[in-house]
Amino acid sequence: MQKSVNELFDLTGKVALVTGGSRGLGREMVLAFARAGADVVITSRKLAACEALAREVEALGRRALAYACHVGEWSAIDGLIDAAYARFGKIDVLVNNAGMSPLYPSLLDVSEALWDKVIAVNLKGPFRLSALVGTRMAAGAGGSIVNVSSIAAIHPTPIETPYAAAKAGLNNLTVALAHAFGPKVRVNCIMAGPFLTDISKAWPASALKAIEATSALHRAGQPDEVVGAALYFASEASSFTSGSILKLDGGLP
Repeated sequence: MQKSVNELFDLTGKVALVTGGSRGLGREMVLAFARAGADVVITSRKLAACEALAREVEALGRRALAYACHVGEWSAIDGLIDAAYARFGKIDVLVNNAGMSPLYPSLLDVSEALWDKVIAVNLKGPFRLSALVGTRMAAGAGGSIVNVSSIAAIHPTPIETPYAAAKAGLNNLTVALAHAFGPKVRVNCIMAGPFLTDISKAWPASALKAIEATSALHRAGQPDEVVGAALYFASEASSFTSGSILKLDGGLP
């Protein structure tokens, strides 16, 4: 029997884990998943922010686990996954959303520590999380992994070179994991363009003007505009979609 549109996007009975989940795009995805019926694991480096959002989720009638974790640290990731399974017994949706892109004066000023930190959060963490969760998903009832990449992966600039390299790796990882964990696990990627999150407050005015001048929609995105793509990849609406990278950038050239 063919499912209705509401049934296709329904996450009732599912458990979703969102890294970088306490603010920005992660926050919007957490709330959207909860409204669609999912219980959620909210993780970022700041426990208080995760706990505040967990209370909002619980007010929606869903269960939430707030857990502080630095996803660039391998051992910390193991603890996060153990806590999530101890609380809910499963993870149906994993969203690798946490990211960072520190500023630097020049490429010569990129230290080994900065390079390692950016690669760890944006690439090493998603790999380890996906390896742990994807393996359990594939051995069980299946699930969906959603990576959040960046348009920098295909349009890198000198001011974000380590970040762009890491996100290009995440695009590649998406395809590899789709084949590694298929057919029971779908792995896809949202390649995000400019969104007006907290990070955008540090953009120079010239950057926003360039976005408005060159993109098809003549604007940057609002954080909640990631929700449609996130729900699509997380739910049965994307049952025949895996290894895909969706450009979500308002039509940048």
